[in-house]
Amino acid sequence: MALLVHLPGLDQSPWVERFRRALDGYPVYAEGDAVPRSEIRYVFAWKPAPDAFEGLDSLRAIFSLGAGVDALLTHPNLPDVPIVRFVDADMTQSMSDYVIAQVTMHHRLISRYQAHQRAKVWTQLYPPPATAIAVGVMGLGVLGEDAARKLGMLGFTVNGWSRSRKSIDGVETFAGAEAFADFLAATDILVNLLPLTEETQGILNMATFKGLRRGKLPGGPVVVNAARGRHQIEADLVEALKDGTLGAASVDVFEVEPLPKQSPLWALDNCYITPHIAAVSNEANGVRYFSDMLRAHERGAPLTNLVDRERGY
Repeated sequence: MALLVHLPGLDQSPWVERFRRALDGYPVYAEGDAVPRSEIRYVFAWKPAPDAFEGLDSLRAIFSLGAGVDALLTHPNLPDVPIVRFVDADMTQSMSDYVIAQVTMHHRLISRYQAHQRAKVWTQLYPPPATAIAVGVMGLGVLGEDAARKLGMLGFTVNGWSRSRKSIDGVETFAGAEAFADFLAATDILVNLLPLTEETQGILNMATFKGLRRGKLPGGPVVVNAARGRHQIEADLVEALKDGTLGAASVDVFEVEPLPKQSPLWALDNCYITPHIAAVSNEANGVRYFSDMLRAHERGAPLTNLVDRERGY
């Protein structure tokens, strides 16, 4: 029995050492170590390589480093074992912090003041109160619900859209494709926290941008994407930011990462780029969370926070 840490492209050693200390005697290996793969019961993975699961005949579960599991679910040789999502209070807080920072920046027109500062222009702009601005949160899972609640506490009108109907105090919720247009029409700042599935891929497109409400937020509606790069069609995003369909955008994730230097997004003054840092998995919390779960599962307890493969999250 053993745990395999499989994090291609990342420095695995800090995770391996933390898991070894936390599990105290339970064998922990890094991908590439000389170990009979038939002994591996658990894999701690992120963006697994094509051969990641070869020979793991005793595998009991896959632990996902990130909240998003699309890279796992699209793996061509994914074993038929449970997949456990990382649910962490610090990650949830970090995502809400990011969303609130971007929403309030756009609401208070800080993005426009930055341009005025560079041009040495003194122009007093007067944003509407938060109560006049509607923020629409797409995706009402753990991250989306927390962000929606906190935005409401700041005074914003908050709408939420998800695949199935959710009930959140202080949030008007919309569900399913049939309610999407109504959700957009009531939204000034669109925040994307959806899981990436076949249905949600490319959802941030020109039709979506044109469906947002106009006339409330000076400069036009705004999009904040902190979920997955493949949610957005970047050519549409560029066009919308150039032609005024969108007043601005904050983008943390991209179709290709790192964002290529030739991407036109870099040069747009109304596009605010961050390098996929909205909510980063914390090593200490991640190791504690999955070590506790592994030990409990070895004692016969059920796994929790499991991915629904049919839904894709």
